[in-house]
Amino acid sequence: MRTLIILAIIVAVLGTAAAAGYKPAMDYWQQRSMPNWKTAEVVRGDIISVVNATGSVKPVLQITVGAFVSGPIDAEYQIKDASGKPLFDKDGKPKQIVDFNEDVKKGDVLAKIQDIIYKANKDRDQANLDSRVADLERVRALLWQAKRDEWRALDLREKNDKFIAQAETDKAQFNRMQLEAQEKLAHAAVKQAQAQLEFSVAQLDYTTIRSPADGTVINRKIDPGQTLAAQFQTPELFVIAPDMEKHMYVHASVDEADIGLIRDARVKELPVTFTVDAYSDLFTGQIEEVRLSSTTTQNVVTYPVVIVAPNPERKLLPGMTASISFEVDRRDNCIKIPNSALRFFPQPQHVRTEDKPLLEGQQDPATSEEDLPDSGLAASERAEARRKRSRRHVWIQDGYKLRAVEVHAGISDSHFTELVSGEVKPGDKLIIGIKPAAATWGQ
Repeated sequence: MRTLIILAIIVAVLGTAAAAGYKPAMDYWQQRSMPNWKTAEVVRGDIISVVNATGSVKPVLQITVGAFVSGPIDAEYQIKDASGKPLFDKDGKPKQIVDFNEDVKKGDVLAKIQDIIYKANKDRDQANLDSRVADLERVRALLWQAKRDEWRALDLREKNDKFIAQAETDKAQFNRMQLEAQEKLAHAAVKQAQAQLEFSVAQLDYTTIRSPADGTVINRKIDPGQTLAAQFQTPELFVIAPDMEKHMYVHASVDEADIGLIRDARVKELPVTFTVDAYSDLFTGQIEEVRLSSTTTQNVVTYPVVIVAPNPERKLLPGMTASISFEVDRRDNCIKIPNSALRFFPQPQHVRTEDKPLLEGQQDPATSEEDLPDSGLAASERAEARRKRSRRHVWIQDGYKLRAVEVHAGISDSHFTELVSGEVKPGDKLIIGIKPAAATWGQ
């Protein structure tokens, strides 16, 4: 009996000790097995929302200079400046043609086509004009003689009709009329010869290729001695870009999903920033226009957007690839949620019981743009789903588990998203992941 009492006392003591140590043991076990959460802090600051794109740098205007007449580029001609002074190249040789990257003024000679044939045509047409003018003078002299003969015949006929026969009078009259017609023909021939001479002079003038505007020669497609054939189409000789030191264009292709934001940004005159691979500088510009000529490539529709950017140092060169950021919206001094907290999705065992339906799909979870199955929804359902895109969830630590907090998101940048509404405040720690376990050395 005594032994049973002792055993009962021992069991009671052990039970009491186990009951007393159960809660601390469970707390210890839960704390030991709880993940080491990685967190990010909610802060306050500015958010600038951008649309990124790539584009190509181009001059505001590219003027293609061609040739109207055919012939070889004169390799013996020497280009002169506006004052008539001969120009020389970097090697001290007479300059026969302008070079790449050379600045030119309107009217400057770029090249010269051999004009031997065109000079000969001009001299021929000049001689033809002189001949037609002389013939006109000859006909006019004959006409005056015929008129005087007619006047004398009529005068004699009036004095006495027996002095001269009527036939002679008629002959003088018709001879005058014939010479008047010949005068008109000769006058028309002079005009025709004059027009032909002007044509030859124009062709001779076209043998001198001149710059149509002030600018920089960004391309040259001919060399001295090369023969041009302009019978079928105008050959391209030079490409001149005016005002490259003032500003340049950046032509970007923007996805149709973002073009509405770009058009609003143009109305608001929001700035555009971009970089090029050649420099570490950050260049700025403004949206010049959103063009309506769309391009479809593999079912992806894009629209050309033209950006104008100053280029006083001529760092922006034609053909450079630009990485562009269009500022489409901004918020100043707003509450910012880390984007990594919006992307975090916990495991069900780490979440409170009342929040597990969010993970199991029993409640309408927040949807992100990439989770939205537009293709399988009706138009009204797509519109409703897109209105709910701003409703998201973030997770905070609540004891040993995680608790979901519903937030409504606004604009975003690459790191943060604007908090429109929700029960989070600056300084709160939001879960963004699990820290990797520390390595155990010596095992």
